Amino acid sequence: MKLQTKIPLKRATRNQIDYQSNLLLLGSCFSENIGDKLRYFKFQSTQNPFGILFHPKAIENLITNAINKKAYSSDDLMYQNEVWHSFDAHSSLSSANESVLLSKINSAISLTSKKLEEASHILITLGTSWVYRFIETDTIVANCHKIPQKKFLKELLTVAEITESLEAIIVLLKSVNKNVSITFTVSPVRHLKDGFIENTQSKSHLISAIHTIINKQNVSYFPSYEIMMDELRDYRFYAEDMIHPNKTAVNYIWGKFVDTWFSEETNSTMKEIDEIQKGISHRPFHENSEQHQQFLLKLEQKKSSLQERLPFINF
Repeated sequence: MKLQTKIPLKRATRNQIDYQSNLLLLGSCFSENIGDKLRYFKFQSTQNPFGILFHPKAIENLITNAINKKAYSSDDLMYQNEVWHSFDAHSSLSSANESVLLSKINSAISLTSKKLEEASHILITLGTSWVYRFIETDTIVANCHKIPQKKFLKELLTVAEITESLEAIIVLLKSVNKNVSITFTVSPVRHLKDGFIENTQSKSHLISAIHTIINKQNVSYFPSYEIMMDELRDYRFYAEDMIHPNKTAVNYIWGKFVDTWFSEETNSTMKEIDEIQKGISHRPFHENSEQHQQFLLKLEQKKSSLQERLPFINF
């Protein structure tokens, strides 16, 4: 008896991810979930230097500014509720100190510029087609920072506008890193504050636009959204807010990503790292016992053996 509708996935035969890969993750909060997994398994990865970015225009803007090595100044900031913000970045970078914020975002621009040139793989997660245009400057922002909504116009990007933005992103990335492998995915997080119907319309615009550009060289699609909607169509796979995927769902989708993109040798190394990570987090009842000291010794031997093969790994 079949109790699930399974989405067929083909294992990548080119540009597989391994421990020599250099990964950059940009976009919606689901990229944070995947990024956390990559960090746990000690891959060479960087996630969201500008914080979570929900829509394609914000991601295009970051990539453009990073390639052009934009230097942010006080003119690019705004002050709201006793905190300094940038309309280009997530609130996680905001600061009560103007100089601190400028230092953060200029460092993030430098880091992004470097990673765009070095990356072997870039994973871009799109969250929504809905955007907010700041009326005063007539510009689409990455984040509203809880500024009164009357100062913005809410707009739904068309499929054509998203396609144009994604094509620009690909051209920009290839201009500094012609062999980079680019993977797009759509976040399974439902933006229900926009409305149920509006969320569906938003996701459909993203998916339609992505599928007009994925036939380009080294550009692919990973169906995070479809896995959540079809294979995991049960509220037991959601967090308490009934919107975000829970830990079980994230682990499931991560497993599908690994099965699609990672080599067998990489899987073997991941198992070694998982064993070490679990050993590090182990809390003994009797930490001074001979048995625990032997356990620690073996753990250090496993670390040393792995680090001889992969010197960049630190625990």
